Amino acid sequence: MTRKPAKLPTGFGRLWTAQTVSSLGDGVTHAALPLIALTLTRDPMALAVVTAAGTLPWLLFGVLGGALVDRWDRRRTMWVADTARAVLLAIPAAAAVFDVLSIPLLAAVAFLLALGGLFFDTAATAYLPDLLGRDPALLERANSRLRGTQTAASGFAGPPAGSALLALGRAVPLLADLVSFVLSALLVRSLPAVPRPAAGGGRESLLRQARAGASYVFRDRLLLGLALRPAVGNVAFLAVETVLALLAHERLGVGPFGFGLLLTAEAAGGLLGAGIASRLGRRLGTGTALTCTAAVEGLAILGLAAAPGPYVAGLALAVCGAGMGATMVLGPSLRQAIVPAHLMGRVASTSRMLAMCAAPFGAFLGGWLATAYDVRTPLYAAAGLLLMMTAVTATMTSNRRVETALRNAAATRAPGHPEPGDHLRQDTPTEVPAR
Repeated sequence: MTRKPAKLPTGFGRLWTAQTVSSLGDGVTHAALPLIALTLTRDPMALAVVTAAGTLPWLLFGVLGGALVDRWDRRRTMWVADTARAVLLAIPAAAAVFDVLSIPLLAAVAFLLALGGLFFDTAATAYLPDLLGRDPALLERANSRLRGTQTAASGFAGPPAGSALLALGRAVPLLADLVSFVLSALLVRSLPAVPRPAAGGGRESLLRQARAGASYVFRDRLLLGLALRPAVGNVAFLAVETVLALLAHERLGVGPFGFGLLLTAEAAGGLLGAGIASRLGRRLGTGTALTCTAAVEGLAILGLAAAPGPYVAGLALAVCGAGMGATMVLGPSLRQAIVPAHLMGRVASTSRMLAMCAAPFGAFLGGWLATAYDVRTPLYAAAGLLLMMTAVTATMTSNRRVETALRNAAATRAPGHPEPGDHLRQDTPTEVPAR
């Protein structure tokens, strides 16, 4: 008799809706903020400052932010972060109304929005496994839905909406994102409280707790393999992204509209990959599925490098997007199922920080290779890097290693059995309230 799959709890629907609404607002701001900056200056370096400001929080505070999330109540952290971002957006919206916007103000807003996003995303990543009881199948289904709607909202609907709203006034897209944060905060505020271990390290310094969380990732070969994939992948994908517009214009013969269609093809592939990720995991095993999706990404970039025209390039980008979409469901779901609850924030933020730190190297690599050799050279280098990463991490994230980790995680959740990483706790833990 076939066992009926467990249902996602009611609370997940509210979390899903909150993140969808917030992602739509993020997509609006992601398109509008650079365009607003463009109304103030044509200096490329000034525009780069606004863009770079949004990446700095993960580089500067990634691991420390994870340690704070492990101390704080996760649900409260999410709604406070969204409320703070809503209040923050009122400042540039008012500045736009009174015509006192400036590049430094936009850069500061981009930085603080990203800082709020760091706390929200890390807390949401840690809250979800608590809500779903760390059930691997439920986590894959939940992450598939979250990833799919996030791609649709921030990748498809948000950017054109942001551009359209900007035509009504510079304050309008900012106010739209403000409303999305308010709605998200209200939904998150109504989420059910979930039991979770008290945060460890009441007498331990924040820096020491952060270091302990990072070392937990580096000591575990499976977690390290899961962290290396997006880190190395970001080097490769940023190298491609740096020259993609130039490749499309000079070698593929497409204009701005055609370039937009290429990016849409990649996003569509991402939706497909997120949708089939769970099925791939069941058919192949999570470890083998992760290796296959990584190989698909490398081969797709190789196809993009050799593409003779825009149709082949669009197909290659769609296939690459599908591989990325599936990877971004399977990898985080596995991490959420096996990492002890009291370390989830630190482990998630350490992995994200590694990926964010790797991105600038990819941009530099792409620009240098295109300048020194040819515009297609960064793509060939990126494909080689992805395929090498696939070979190196295949044994680190094998089915056997994954199944062992899942069995150990299930055993440690049994009553009276200590969780791995319990030695990182303090004897008298103290929970620090979110602020």
